[in-house]
Amino acid sequence: MIGLAYALSGSRSAAEDLAQEGFLAAHNAWDRVSMYEKPEAWVRRVVANKSVSMFRRKMREAKAIAQMKPESSYLPRIAAEDDVFWKAVRGLPKRQSQAIALHYLEDLSVAEIAEILECAEGTVKVHLHKGRKRLADRLGVELGEQS
Repeated sequence: MIGLAYALSGSRSAAEDLAQEGFLAAHNAWDRVSMYEKPEAWVRRVVANKSVSMFRRKMREAKAIAQMKPESSYLPRIAAEDDVFWKAVRGLPKRQSQAIALHYLEDLSVAEIAEILECAEGTVKVHLHKGRKRLADRLGVELGEQS
């Protein structure tokens, strides 16, 4: 869970917090969650959704800081430990970054991702396709023909 949260947040400490929040939510709702066929998918969905909420909160905070100090162009830098790829993944639209992280980091199938993100498998395939295309463009990599 921490790996997924890190891929989506770009911060080790935020990843630990997101994973902990996911497990805490599962603990608090365990009577219901334990009845699911795959409780871990529910926790992954919580982590993915909380990462979106965290991103939105950070954007609101950054806008508020910018409005408070219009003469200052300083915004905190992204941690040096981030690699180029995951930074590019985080730059994708949120559902694309979630699908990419779940597929490549968690090694989940399209069906499992669809269950976690609560969407159709075809939607996951579209997010993966568009995410790969955007990553290839941003990273200057050519995609091979896929069937």
